[in-house]
Amino acid sequence: MTVKIPYDHISEIGDIIHFHRKQSGLSRIDLADIAGVGKTVIYDIEHGKETVKISTLLKVMNALNISLIMDSPLMAQFEERKNEESRGIFS
Repeated sequence: MTVKIPYDHISEIGDIIHFHRKQSGLSRIDLADIAGVGKTVIYDIEHGKETVKISTLLKVMNALNISLIMDSPLMAQFEERKNEESRGIFS
């Protein structure tokens, strides 16, 4: 299931992380160990701290099997351009 979360509700990301962690039966320390991040990072994410690095957030999301899906009206063009560049075709 895909849920769209606007950026101005960053605390919802923390709620999602918290929910998944609890449902997985993991403590904050367990999740931090699995994700390879510091134990305070999990607390910071779950409490909506906005200074957590995106790379760190992605590690935690990956550890919980949560995907980040980007969507915009320009994504089709971006994918097309990326495919052209990988084939050596530049526009």
